[in-house]
This record gives sequence, C-alpha cells and structure tokens, in this order.
Amino acid sequence: MIYLDNAATTKIHPLALDTYKRTSEKIIGNPSSLHELGTVATRLLLESRKQIAQLLNVSLDEIFFTSGGTEGDNWVIKGTAMEKRKFGNHILVSAVEHPAVSESCRQLKELGFDVEIIPVNQEGFVDPEEIKRRLKKETILVSVMVVNNEVGMIQPIAEIGEILKEYPTVHFHVDAVQGITKVPTEKWLVDRVDFATFSGHKFHGPRGIGFIYWKKGRKIAPLLTGGGQENNFRSGTENLPGIVAMAKALRLGLTDEKIKQTELMKKRDYLIDSLATFSGVTLFTKKSEKFAPHIVCFSLKGIRGEVMVHALEEKQVIISTTSACASKKSSVPSTLNAMNVPRNLAETAVRVSLDETTTLAELEQFLLQFSLLYQKFSKINHLGEKTCNIQK
Repeated sequence: MIYLDNAATTKIHPLALDTYKRTSEKIIGNPSSLHELGTVATRLLLESRKQIAQLLNVSLDEIFFTSGGTEGDNWVIKGTAMEKRKFGNHILVSAVEHPAVSESCRQLKELGFDVEIIPVNQEGFVDPEEIKRRLKKETILVSVMVVNNEVGMIQPIAEIGEILKEYPTVHFHVDAVQGITKVPTEKWLVDRVDFATFSGHKFHGPRGIGFIYWKKGRKIAPLLTGGGQENNFRSGTENLPGIVAMAKALRLGLTDEKIKQTELMKKRDYLIDSLATFSGVTLFTKKSEKFAPHIVCFSLKGIRGEVMVHALEEKQVIISTTSACASKKSSVPSTLNAMNVPRNLAETAVRVSLDETTTLAELEQFLLQFSLLYQKFSKINHLGEKTCNIQK
C-alpha cells in the first residue's frame, strides 16, 4: 500500500509508539494523586511539557495539553469570546480556515458576535492589508491558519503580526496543525502570535492528543472545569501516555527539520511537474516556497474527486478528496470555494499529501497508476493525450 494522505493523519513513529506503550504499562499513577505513583506521573508530565516548550522556544507555563487541534481551536476562539465579550464582539477569521475554526465562529455569530470573513485571492492567500482595513475598536480576535489543509498555502503570519503590534488588545490565533514540522517554526511562531494550536497525529504522534501555545499575559475562559488540571483551565485526567509520546514525536519531527523540509519540497515539485504534463489536470498547489512542502491539490477535468480516490484505492494507493474532515460530505471544498474556483472544477479536486518517509519510488508508482486511470477516463471524457512523459 502507498499511503499519500499524511495531511489527514500520519503513521505513529515506532519510537513514539514504544514510548506510549511503556508509559501505559509502567506509569499507572494519576498525576493528581498525592502518593508516590502520582508524583512519578507528575514528574513525567512536567518533563514532557518542558520538552515541548524547549522545542518551540517558549516558556514551560505557555504549553497546555488538549485532545487535539479541533479542541484547541474551539477553546481559543470560544474562550476568547467569553473572556473578552465585555470589551468587544468583533472577530476576523480567514475564509480558508479548518472547520474547527470556521464552525466555532459560526456558533459565535449565532450568539450575536460580529464575525467578519477575511477574503483570499485566487491562490488562496490573505492580504495583511485587508486585515488592517477591517480592524476596529471592537475587534477581539484575529484567526489565520499557518498552512491551509486543503491546498497548502502558507499564510503571511509574520506580516499580519507586524500589523497587529499596533493593536495589542487583539488576540492573534494561528492554527498550526499543518505547519508544525513542515514550515520553519521561526516563520510563524512570531512574537505577536498569542495562541497556536497543534495536534499530535499530524507529526507522527498518537491520535487524540494535542496542545496549545498560550502566551503569558493573555486571557481566555477555561475550556473544562471541575478537576483543576492544566492550571484550572482544562480539567480532566491527563492522557499521560499520549502526552509523553507526542513530546517524543515532536522532538523527532523537529530533528534536522530544515533538511527534511527541503527534501520534501523536492518531492512535491517532482509530483507537480509530473502532474502538469497531463492535459485536463488543474493544479491548485504551486511550485513555490509560499506553499507547504507536503500538500499537492489538483483536479482532473470531469472526474469527481471521490471517483478518483476510490479508483486509486483499488490500486492500493491512498489519497483523499480535500480536507479529511469534509471528505465524506458532498459539499464543495471550502478553500476552493473561497478562491472562486468554479463548482464543477472544485468537485473534481483531490489532495495528495506526503511526509518525510514518502519515497520517490512511491510517487512514481502513484503516477503510473494515475496515468493508467487517465487513459481509462480519457475514453469517457475525451481528455486528450498526455502532453509528455512522466519526469524521471
């Protein structure tokens, strides 16, 4: 099987899995317990928090554990709204956010908050000046993701941060789920970012575990109350095996980070060049440093995305339609809709997503199977001949 759906979830790293198993078997105490077993668990929890903080070059008390990216996004957005509603109700959010962000904002709008959508250009990028034009005294939050999960554009977080320096009371949240280990941290975890959300299973950690970066001095309402965990802001017994394994996976993922990203970009570009040789193929992801190195979104004229996904699955090649969270729905991909891609073209979009373990041989096999399907579909849709050979 060739797995090319890493933006949906990655395979857990063997060393992270071993850490998870050993922690589950040997560290049985609850970190909230007063006895020695609880103390041992507390030490391990603290060490994991410390390791993640050091990897991101932030303070120990700026890391809070969650169950993943969706929870983190919901917490920051709704927590900001609850905490700051007496100061304002205006929220700015980009048009190409993950549903965890966009749906949270939709709920807040139903509760009376003034949610304003920041448009994007035809390539899917937010214009920082557009954000500046829309800011007002009632604005309490700006939320823009680092890397779009459907097409892969890297948003200008640093430039937005520069603008928001003039608005110190506005929270700046970035969904970094697709960005961590794929885009150099210093490009997006800039000084003006107040909150960033992460999910372990996107960087070879376990599923069901994540964390948020929460800058000192910022305030949001608690997510879960009752037990006092996470400094009284996120109650519930900590998923210690998941936390420890996630910390291990993050350390492994950030080791030789830039070398991995460079190699990944070469593979992405090879894939883009090869797909561009097929007439009838439209590429939404560009060969550019403005796009993440692990995502390629494209379409084949006249062939619905789900048809392509299942046809390749029969050949043991796994890709997806756009976002995994929306892949079982019949809706048009939200990102392509925001980019004003015609509906009939957006419905044909699929996403190939790589990671550092993806090999050129696997990409060649994908392209071979795609070429065979292309020939089959050409007889139906008169797509025309392939313009040149698959590049080697």
